[in-house]
Amino acid sequence: MSQDSIAVGSMAGASSNSGRGLWSSRWAFFLAATGSAVGLGNIWKFPYITGENGGGAFVLVYLACILVIGIPLLMTEVMIGRRGRANPEGAMAALAKQVGAGRHWRLFGSMAILTGFLILSFYAVIAGWALAYTPAAIMGSFAGLNGESSGALFGALLGDPWKLVGFGTVVLLLTLGIVALGVREGLERSLRFMMPGLFVLLLGLVGYAATTGHFLEAVHFLFDADFSKLSGQSVLVALGHAFFTLSLATGAMMAYGSYLPAGTSIAKTAIMVALADTAVALLAGLAIFPLVFANGLEPGAGPGLIFVTLPIAFGQMPFGQLVGGLFFIMLAIAALTSAISLLEPTVAWLGEKFAIGRIKAVVLSGIVLWLLSLGTALSFNVWSDFTLFGKTFFDSLDYLTTSLLMPLGGLGTVVFGGWVLSRTVVQEALGIGHPHLFTLWWQVLRWVTPLGIVLVFLHTLGLFG
Repeated sequence: MSQDSIAVGSMAGASSNSGRGLWSSRWAFFLAATGSAVGLGNIWKFPYITGENGGGAFVLVYLACILVIGIPLLMTEVMIGRRGRANPEGAMAALAKQVGAGRHWRLFGSMAILTGFLILSFYAVIAGWALAYTPAAIMGSFAGLNGESSGALFGALLGDPWKLVGFGTVVLLLTLGIVALGVREGLERSLRFMMPGLFVLLLGLVGYAATTGHFLEAVHFLFDADFSKLSGQSVLVALGHAFFTLSLATGAMMAYGSYLPAGTSIAKTAIMVALADTAVALLAGLAIFPLVFANGLEPGAGPGLIFVTLPIAFGQMPFGQLVGGLFFIMLAIAALTSAISLLEPTVAWLGEKFAIGRIKAVVLSGIVLWLLSLGTALSFNVWSDFTLFGKTFFDSLDYLTTSLLMPLGGLGTVVFGGWVLSRTVVQEALGIGHPHLFTLWWQVLRWVTPLGIVLVFLHTLGLFG
């Protein structure tokens, strides 16, 4: 064992006995990490970008991108969290110190915490849309909708500041309440219920979609690879979604990794999480596209697919009130599991940095989050004319986090894991025993993954593709 790994291992062991919570098992961590990864991006974004980019060929490219960007970065973040046994900033600082690197590496941990916190401030508002549509679906508000009236219904929601603030506040309160209870009593216990529930709801919706008569059409759309429909732009979109879908560069996976018991294989667990995340995205497509095709709607409807196009289908199909209600409940659960993971890094950082209790850290975080969420909610209506550099408050936060902070943070993490930490420490931490397999992964992490993230960064800035 190297001197670095002895020192880091000793530090990790000491920290784990200092009152920090741990997941009860590898299964608990798997549920938590999968809950973090599975969110609106899987059920909302993946189906419509697949529709916009031609279906099966896009899915294949996306899966390849998961292999070379998503999984290596996910494994690196979990490894840093477990070896450091601290919040993202503290974990990166501790590991940098152990290998004799500069203190500036901790800034990438700080950036991850800030990124997740800012994303949660507007993510809660968007998750509130799913909550708002749940009673609307159940009460039959979608009956008789066409394209124009469905668009007007969604526009009315965005134009109502009270509804946006109200439903966004409910999402925040649920998130704060779960995180306040701690790792096992809050995060783990809630996720043991929500994640299986989400899968059951999703499988039930896929089962219903199979009765529409258009299920095979959806299967062909998702899995038939017609590369003539694939463009360079499509490849960049797949690359970007592979980076964003696993909750990377938000501090979530580092924080969750810091609660991972010793002896659990990071490599195997990370691959399982990536597979589960991808499975949910594909199942969402199998649930959504048969309904779209059955009602003669457009699969490439863009961001409006969930909140404009699908309500038309729910309003026309048998049992549409029940199916629509279950769909939006599932969407809200997926959003909540991600919201929990976005808050946890900040709460852990506040508690460890300032030696305050979890409840106090949650309350302080909640106050700031709620104030920021007001800016997002109001930017769709009463503050829509207020812009900063030509962008609304919501668009500014979205651009800052997804176009700047996330790619930069992800790149910094990859460089730290692949170039600053020693090969011996990384191999031991990941639990990849086969030397040739680790060498392949190591080279991908050091060369291919950084290149992919740079391409994502340039693409989001509009400088490439």
